[in-house]
Amino acid sequence: MAFSEALVRRIRKAVEHQTVEEKKMFGSLAFLVNGKICLTAGPERMMCRIDPKLHEQEVKRNGCATAVMRGRNYKGYIHVQEENLQNEKDFNHWVNLALVFNKQLISS
Repeated sequence: MAFSEALVRRIRKAVEHQTVEEKKMFGSLAFLVNGKICLTAGPERMMCRIDPKLHEQEVKRNGCATAVMRGRNYKGYIHVQEENLQNEKDFNHWVNLALVFNKQLISS
């Protein structure tokens, strides 16, 4: 399975204080926080599960695209190219969006 080891390390560190399960899926290493897909480390990209209401504004950021699985666009799932995550501020932006939405999922 080809996923970015550097992204895996960064995501592990970012979610180390959460209840996390790692699972290989979709050609990536998924990080399930509180039993819900939150982030994935893929080949040269990270996927973030965010609030679908924020999707249209966030997908416009550099290096971003809507996740497509089996020919279907998934609103609320955004791929971010690894080159656009080099800055710690940018990386944290995406991780925080995913963690905030994860809390909404488990509270409903």
